[in-house]
Amino acid sequence: MKIVFMGTPDFAVASLDALVKANFEVVAVVTAPDKPAGRGQKLQESAVKKYAVEHNIPVLQPEKLKNPAFLAELKTYQADLQVVVAFRMLPEVVWAMPEKGTINLHGSLLPQYRGAAPINHAIINGEKESGATTFFLTHTIDTGDIILSDSVAIDDDESAGDLHDKLMDVGAKLLVKTVAKIASGDYKEQPQTKSDHLQHAPKIFKEDCKINWNHPVKKVYNQIRGLSPYPTAFTFLNDKTLKVFKSEIENTKPEIKTGEFLTDGKTFLKFATADGFIKLLDIQFEGKKRMLIEDFLRGMRL
Repeated sequence: MKIVFMGTPDFAVASLDALVKANFEVVAVVTAPDKPAGRGQKLQESAVKKYAVEHNIPVLQPEKLKNPAFLAELKTYQADLQVVVAFRMLPEVVWAMPEKGTINLHGSLLPQYRGAAPINHAIINGEKESGATTFFLTHTIDTGDIILSDSVAIDDDESAGDLHDKLMDVGAKLLVKTVAKIASGDYKEQPQTKSDHLQHAPKIFKEDCKINWNHPVKKVYNQIRGLSPYPTAFTFLNDKTLKVFKSEIENTKPEIKTGEFLTDGKTFLKFATADGFIKLLDIQFEGKKRMLIEDFLRGMRL
């Protein structure tokens, strides 16, 4: 069974590597075009492209997925199945191309958390469980029939980065199992359940990352870990941006206004919320590198 794999970041590489190691025939990968990055604006290859080149898998990097030249080239690989992991939305002319269809690995237990940022939103909302789901692509995003899913527990101090790494591994294994079932014809599709209580996972913008100290302490804590390490929650200190990667809750009723802070200048810096304090542990001050709070306070007078 010939497979074309579509994906871009490290999250997708784990799945591609799992398919290759399971001896599935990956005939080509489709990934994002090289993009200039860093101070020198050197062209950077995607993680999937780097892997594909190392393993001598042909690489396609279309700017536009409806480009006739790209579609013609894609057809030449005669894929029986397309596999999508952390890529972009596909037009029907692409996902309907293979005989066995196109499947997607999504980082949530569908139908919950459809959208671009399921891992972040699950942590932001304080969920105790998440997972990965494989499903067939259809016209509407993340709504296709489910093939398999697998759940994972979320710890109280887990960040989006931690959950990302956990689901990267769980998802890769689930994908191999899914592709094996499709290859043998031994699978049953389950329509996604309908519910009036669906959580959504839209793309996260900068304004979503600004900490609102008027919120309850638990909500602020979950926002910080749900945006760590990227795109990162932030606040302002001395009119400069302060990114917060890790924090802890102190359940003491503040006697100062929300958004104000207390510090001993050496070991702690804590901000008042509606019903408690957030102690900053791992931060990055504007113009500085990321550091632990003790190191920051050593070089900063507040």
